[in-house]
Amino acid sequence: METGPTTRNELTPGPSGDRRPVSGTGPEIFDLSVVVPVFNEAGNIVSLVAEIRASLDGFLDYEIIYVDDGSHDETPGRLKEVASDFTLLHVIRHRVTCGQSTAMMTGVRTARAPLIVTLDGDGQNDPADIPRLWECFRKNGGSEGSLLVVGHRQKRKDTRVKRMSSKIANTVRSRLLKDDTPDTGSGIKMFSRETFLELPYFDHMHRFIPALVLRNGGRVVSLAVNHRQRKHGKSKYGLHNRLWVGIIDMLGVMWLQRRAKLPVIEKEV
Repeated sequence: METGPTTRNELTPGPSGDRRPVSGTGPEIFDLSVVVPVFNEAGNIVSLVAEIRASLDGFLDYEIIYVDDGSHDETPGRLKEVASDFTLLHVIRHRVTCGQSTAMMTGVRTARAPLIVTLDGDGQNDPADIPRLWECFRKNGGSEGSLLVVGHRQKRKDTRVKRMSSKIANTVRSRLLKDDTPDTGSGIKMFSRETFLELPYFDHMHRFIPALVLRNGGRVVSLAVNHRQRKHGKSKYGLHNRLWVGIIDMLGVMWLQRRAKLPVIEKEV
């Protein structure tokens, strides 16, 4: 069984500016790991890392994990440049493109914090929302059970086709999976590392995280978040791979839901 890193007992921010390695041979301990899967997002890296730092410096102890999913633009070089000046940025590169779900799994497995927040690498998620997700997670008792906080994007800054395809996909998923989440496609999510690693893994599973968390007996809370226009690069998703390709995956999640067994522990000796 896979075990997570040593963690603090309470989900409270560490001392401002305290980024020192823990004594001994164990890993560094952080309050939060920011996981950012990317594919051909060279133009967004510098600004997004700067925004994450502006949002979290002095608030808590954190690390940033970028997973480059086999990019063939200037993404690898840009990440190397930024990491050379910022020791809290850890970069992992897939030799070949594996998809967003696999890149997310790679980042979470690498994380050295008990709590994870994910962001899309296109800059449309606003890092300024991360402290709000943190407070929501704590307010809803995140340290006491399996909790997922999902960003609900307000006033979407996407093309009409993308907004339409996302609306259709969210409506279909909500009705069939009953995941009680208005925006499952939002890239900004917060959850414990342990919770994520207990979920069944498959390609495209990142689209169904709320339903999978509920299947495992967890809770889901949606929080209104900012959404911004993409400044650089092109979207990797459209109507085809948001809806039609996801139908088979959705049927698979429904199959998993029907076969879930959640035991109620009556007594433990």
